[in-house]
Amino acid sequence: MGVRLGIYYNGSFGERFVANLVNYPYSCASFGACGVEYCTHCKHYSYSRDIVGVVEMEDPEGMPEFLDDLDYPVQKMEADVIVAIHMHPDILLTLPENVSADALIVPIEGKWYPRGVITELERKCEKMGMEFSAPKPFCILREREDTPVINEFIKHFRIGYPKFRIHNSIEVLRSEPCGAAWFVATRLRLSGLDSDIRELWNRVSEAHHSFPCTATMEKDEEYGDSLLHVAGYVLRHAIDEAIGYEGDEEIPDKLKEIVLW
Repeated sequence: MGVRLGIYYNGSFGERFVANLVNYPYSCASFGACGVEYCTHCKHYSYSRDIVGVVEMEDPEGMPEFLDDLDYPVQKMEADVIVAIHMHPDILLTLPENVSADALIVPIEGKWYPRGVITELERKCEKMGMEFSAPKPFCILREREDTPVINEFIKHFRIGYPKFRIHNSIEVLRSEPCGAAWFVATRLRLSGLDSDIRELWNRVSEAHHSFPCTATMEKDEEYGDSLLHVAGYVLRHAIDEAIGYEGDEEIPDKLKEIVLW
């Protein structure tokens, strides 16, 4: 069963997300940094047929802070799931009325949206019977009992909180929306998995920092850490799960509920 996906985006964050889903040849954001001499095209998929529309929005940084009159009409879209990336908050709030969808996913990076905007958007979606999720960063997106449509989105596109299978080698079962898991898996195949846990964490961390992660280094007030570090903990925990390691050392207490739940 397919999932019809509609995307509104602005900037390189959205471009990376679309490129990962469509898997354009040579579109990997690592530019060969995985360490193999020639690209092995490790991602054997393309979800282009499931994407019903991609709309590039105007950069909110160049727009007025408040839009009294909406002179920026939203192109209407019909899909099962809508993903909205880095839109002007005032335009974002009009999406529930301008799309026909069962679910809306709004990834948060840095200070894109005030908390009040997300709360109001969630209220609007609930009123219209739409599932809603606002993962910060995008790679913490996980299944929930109350979001069956979003769960199907995660399952179909194999993106969200990363998941690996490790038995002699390493297999990507689910990648972050930016595609980082595929890069990390390639690096770990080259460096090997037969090491103690801390050495393995170091290798995972090195691989993550070699990949151009979309998360910011700016400290997030809610987490008390940067979103780049949150993404790194998520990735390390996914590897821990794959090898059956249940420790939580070095993960700050504020982040354990996010990474370990």
